[in-house]
Amino acid sequence: MRGASLPQTPQLARLSAYVAGDAPDPELIQRCVHCGFCLSTCPTYAVLGVEMDSPRGRIHFMKMAWEGRIAPDRPAFDEHIYGCLDCRACETACPSGVEFGKLVEAARSQIEMARPRPPLERLIRWIAFDQLLPHPRRLGVVALLTHLARRLGAAAFLRAAGRAIPLAGRLGDMLELVPPQRAMAASLPRVFPALGAKRARVALFQGCIQRAAFGATNAATARVLARNGIEVLVPEDQTCCGALHVHAGERNGGRELARRNIAALEGLAVDAIVVNAAGCGANLKEYGWLLKDDPAWAERGTRLAAKVKDATEILGDMGLAATPGRLQATAAYDEPCHLLHGQKISAQPKALLAAIPGLRVVPLAEADMCCGSAGIYNVTQPELSRKLLERKMEHVRETRADILVTANPGCLMQLASGVRAEGLRMEVVHLIDLLDRAYQAAKPPSPLAGGSAPFHPRDEGTAGA
Repeated sequence: MRGASLPQTPQLARLSAYVAGDAPDPELIQRCVHCGFCLSTCPTYAVLGVEMDSPRGRIHFMKMAWEGRIAPDRPAFDEHIYGCLDCRACETACPSGVEFGKLVEAARSQIEMARPRPPLERLIRWIAFDQLLPHPRRLGVVALLTHLARRLGAAAFLRAAGRAIPLAGRLGDMLELVPPQRAMAASLPRVFPALGAKRARVALFQGCIQRAAFGATNAATARVLARNGIEVLVPEDQTCCGALHVHAGERNGGRELARRNIAALEGLAVDAIVVNAAGCGANLKEYGWLLKDDPAWAERGTRLAAKVKDATEILGDMGLAATPGRLQATAAYDEPCHLLHGQKISAQPKALLAAIPGLRVVPLAEADMCCGSAGIYNVTQPELSRKLLERKMEHVRETRADILVTANPGCLMQLASGVRAEGLRMEVVHLIDLLDRAYQAAKPPSPLAGGSAPFHPRDEGTAGA
């Protein structure tokens, strides 16, 4: 049986508790028939068992706000909407095609518009969203400082101090997520020529966190693409994709970054814009939706979004032109939410792993369930994030794998922190870094941008700065 219909638009405008702009789309809300197929796939419902912490429960809150029965500035609305991971597993399970990610992100923007945050929170948001993420050099400096602090044992000190000063404990938990090895690379060349017959020409999207903390993965991505006959351009005039802004309700900031990227990338004569961070890719592919109410940019956003491809997607769809070298190891693959559920990409990464000679891939239970990273969720909701990570680690331990593979920077940091906490002798690696390593095993590495620097969660004492 279908859920109760929302009133017609004129009546909605009179009753709604939402402020103008960015309200959850009533047509998307109306698609939900309250069937419950989403419940078993929702990580927060699996842990908490609370109906209002399920997708259909949160949709019920959004519907009540349209009907004027609850305001977005109410604590209950905030608690349950921000309690969502925005992992989109419910979208994969939904038989009615409810695009829940678009709904929850709009609801969060309503929360931010409806109630002012305390001064300290506003300051933190301003620093993060306005002063750091859009500025690669500043973010790089912060990444270096946090890496050094991690090496010097500041995380343990802050967590100990957290017994008396809760904020110090939170900072210590955040610092634990920082990779013990700084997987950086020198500035990339503007062009990576295709090796062998040229099959395509693409632009590499470097991202913000990926560029600051995992720059070596960007270099590896360019090398692997070039090794497979794909010429790679590295445009300089690109910025943060805005995904973290959009997830946190800062949609105006996300739109501004989208416009900057569109202006920088839309004129390039390329077949695709390639990204190796699942969260970035999902957001880039929704630029048209993000800018749908801006007549000057909506169509431009849609055109750019149509060119965006995940690195595993383009390599999997085109097929490998060069055979990787042998890697004698056992690997398990944890599927990033915004790759599997946000972009519907699953077969291609698995095919790439299967193409590496000697690599034995073992199944990972609940590989499709969120690890608890979810952008900045492990910072804003640390307790629930930790419970999800512990659940993930139970399954990871059972694989007895040498390597845990994923394809998103937030997942890499979260999973590696879990591996360290469990004392597992397991390496956490981005899939493209692993493929790059296999190619280097087949032939001496290309001199372009140096060698790959895979992410080792163990042996911290040997990590270089």
